[in-house]
Amino acid sequence: MADDLSQRPIVIKRIKKVAGGHHGGAWKIAYADFVTAMMAFFLLMWLLGSASQGDLEGIAEYFKTPLKLAMFGGANVGDATSIIKGGGTDLTYSTGQVKKGEAVTEKKILDLKAAQAEQERIEMLRLNKLKKKIEAAIDANPILRKFKNQLLLDITTEGLRIQIVDELNRPMFSSGRAELQSYTKVILQEIGRTLNDVPNKISLSGHTDATPYPSGDKGYSNWELSADRANASRRELIAGGMEGEKVLRVVGLSSAVLFDKENPFNPINRRISIIVMNKKAENAITQESEIVNVRNQTEINALTAPDSVN
Repeated sequence: MADDLSQRPIVIKRIKKVAGGHHGGAWKIAYADFVTAMMAFFLLMWLLGSASQGDLEGIAEYFKTPLKLAMFGGANVGDATSIIKGGGTDLTYSTGQVKKGEAVTEKKILDLKAAQAEQERIEMLRLNKLKKKIEAAIDANPILRKFKNQLLLDITTEGLRIQIVDELNRPMFSSGRAELQSYTKVILQEIGRTLNDVPNKISLSGHTDATPYPSGDKGYSNWELSADRANASRRELIAGGMEGEKVLRVVGLSSAVLFDKENPFNPINRRISIIVMNKKAENAITQESEIVNVRNQTEINALTAPDSVN
């Protein structure tokens, strides 16, 4: 038995210790995927937050009607200029996408309206101040104070209106003539001095009552008389110190615009109306004059053009 054991080979087992293997970059790849997904998520949230209502509705509409862009055209499915609006229930008004150029134009329009409103407010304050100044001048002048009842001041849609009206025993003009009474000259000169305090243009109109001339409208009539009286008033305003360039219009209206419509023969219908015009009324007159000038020039060119027919 001992011999058998001695004959056996001696086997030496050596245990080879292997260090822990390298785990590689698997965890880094997972972390990078997570960060990428988070970046994509936040990018999506940012895009949704900055997109217009029309874009959002357009995206939703795309999945409902993928061929809408091909059918109706436009830059994208949320384009508010397409037949199917980006939003809103009324085809004339859309809460959907607004193009950049349209938004800028709308802002300019709003700014222009705000500027016009501010200009009108400043102009109204200026005209009210002028009205108070004229009223104070009337109260301070003993001669004008006697005619206070014949001086009517009010604010109209055209501007500050100053009316000098007749009374039964105190007419402004000689009967049937364009000759100013002495006290009427004082009134007009005093008013003329104050009108230079504002840059506004003025309009003058003469009015008569309905009493006709013996010759009717065939000869010299109330139309000519009212125009002559308006011009006589203009000359007296300038004599009082008003700048001649301030006059924009002088017209005679006869008895077409009565002050007392119930009684066409009332002396109060005989009056001179001075309007310190606001910018809107002034523009209306100047634009009308420009249209007339263009029309006249066109007619002159047509008459003076050489005959093209052989």
